[in-house]
Amino acid sequence: MIGDTEIRVTEQATTDLDETLPDTESVGVIIVSAGASSRMAGIDKTTVRLAGRPLIAHTVEAFERSAAVAAIVLVVARTDLGEIADIARAEGWKKVVHVCIGGVRRQDSVGRGLKALPECDWVIVHDGARPLVTEKVIEDGLLTAKAMGAAVAGVPVIDTIKVVTDEGHVVETLDRRTLVVIQTPQIFRRDLLEAAHAVPAEDFTDDASMLEARGVPVEIFMGDRANIKVTTREDLIVAESYIAARKAASEKRA
Repeated sequence: MIGDTEIRVTEQATTDLDETLPDTESVGVIIVSAGASSRMAGIDKTTVRLAGRPLIAHTVEAFERSAAVAAIVLVVARTDLGEIADIARAEGWKKVVHVCIGGVRRQDSVGRGLKALPECDWVIVHDGARPLVTEKVIEDGLLTAKAMGAAVAGVPVIDTIKVVTDEGHVVETLDRRTLVVIQTPQIFRRDLLEAAHAVPAEDFTDDASMLEARGVPVEIFMGDRANIKVTTREDLIVAESYIAARKAASEKRA
C-alpha cells in the first residue's frame, strides 16, 4: 500500500524481490521519441534546449550512467535524424548503438526499436520526452521486472477523477485508491514484449497495455512524480525547475 491507495505498487525494498540486478549484457533500452510534438506550438520537444542541453540528452544520460544497461536504441522522427546524430557526437554517448526512424503509431516505433536492439533478455521502453528519469527508478524497475516478467512505473493518483459524458455531465466518481498514473520506464522480458508486438493489434497507448490484452500479468513499481512527460511549453518550465532543484541539492551535499 502506498499512501491511501490499495493498488499494488512494488517498492525496491520489498523483501520478496531478488535484489540482484540482471547482468548488464542482458538489458537493452528503447527510447521512443518519434512523435510530432503537436502540442508544443511549433517546438520540437526532442531537441529543444532544456537547462542548456537538448532535452533528449537528459533522457539518454540516465541510461548511459546506469550500470545495469548495455545498449540503447533511439527511435526518432525522420526530420530529427541529422540533429540527433550531431547531438550524439557532442554528448559522446557510449551505449547508443542504433538510431532508427519511428513508425506511424507509438507501438510501431517500439517495434522498430525492438528489431534494431542487440540480443538481450530484458527490454526497457522509455519515453524520450521524460528527461527526469533517474537511475534509481530504472534499477527499481529492473528488480521488479526480474521477479514478475513485466513491470511499469506508476504513482498513486492524488486528484479526484470523474467519468463524464461528451456534454460534460458527471457519470461517476472513481475510487482513486484503485488508480495509478502510469509512466515509463516500462520493463519486460524480451520474449513477452516481442510476442505482443508480433500480433497485429488495435492502437495501444503503451506497451504494458499490449501485454495486458494478451493476459500477461503486469506489476507496478513506484515511479517518481518528478518524472514528468514534457508535452507542452509549460512542462518545460516545470522540468527546468526540477533540474535546478536537483542541482542545488547535489551542490549542497558536496
